[in-house]
Amino acid sequence: MSTDLRGVIVATTLPYATDAAAPAGLRVDYDAYAEHCAWLVANGCRGVTPNGSLGEYSSLTDEERARVVRTAVAAVGSDGVVVAGVSAPGSHQARLWAEQAAEAGAHGVLALPPTMYRANRSEVVAHFAEIAKVGLPVMVYNNPIDTKVDLTPDVLAEIATLDNIVAVKEFSGDVRRVLEIREAAPDLDVVSGADDVVLESLLMGAVGWLAGFPNVFPKESVELYTLALAGDVAGARALYEPLVAAFRWDSRTEFVQAIKLGQELVGRVGGACRPPRGPLSETQTAQVKADMDKAISYLAGR
Repeated sequence: MSTDLRGVIVATTLPYATDAAAPAGLRVDYDAYAEHCAWLVANGCRGVTPNGSLGEYSSLTDEERARVVRTAVAAVGSDGVVVAGVSAPGSHQARLWAEQAAEAGAHGVLALPPTMYRANRSEVVAHFAEIAKVGLPVMVYNNPIDTKVDLTPDVLAEIATLDNIVAVKEFSGDVRRVLEIREAAPDLDVVSGADDVVLESLLMGAVGWLAGFPNVFPKESVELYTLALAGDVAGARALYEPLVAAFRWDSRTEFVQAIKLGQELVGRVGGACRPPRGPLSETQTAQVKADMDKAISYLAGR
């Protein structure tokens, strides 16, 4: 299996079952999660990312978080890659998660800068250096909206000099960053991290897509990715434009709830989220359904 982290790799949602004895009354449904991971790969996605933001990693116990990675690895087997989320408040914790991911058989890791702390440049570089020591390929995750730390192209160029740093999941929403990163760090693969700028990012040189709505539309997402990389702008736009209203939910505060609802609307398992995430409002639910209906109706008529 290649050590690069390109392609459509899905930041997986995590299903729960009602259980009064579990945290917040919801236990992780590992069987349903395994089925979902296998389904994504069977529909053409290159792999999965357990314990990303969509996987609600910050709401899991340590035992649950470790088991989720093991479940993903077993589910995809030799058919796909597993890029485990290892984000944590400190480098010592992130490195521990990376070590556990390596022991579980993951192919790479995805990591934010230190969470819950606005780290400075030297601290950010040291954080990723510690994770990289584990030896797995590392995808750096730039999400300045949530972390308040912006991994600008010049910072990424410094991080990219570290061994085992191979890619960046770019979630600033600024598509100008794709070319800027490629210029500053030409050996670093740029991966689109936001669904609603994925086509623009791919056309500007991104080589991967790690985000949310492939949980709902895996086959169509792979088709969109393939069209974009082949330079078929007309074909890619024809597919992208009916989907992008739904894709915009990937960049909103309620992205986990919206994508889980999207899964339900196409006949997949979605379900509730653990706190602090609550249910969508009636207005939000109606809008997700309207945006999804546009996508579903277009795809049904193709």
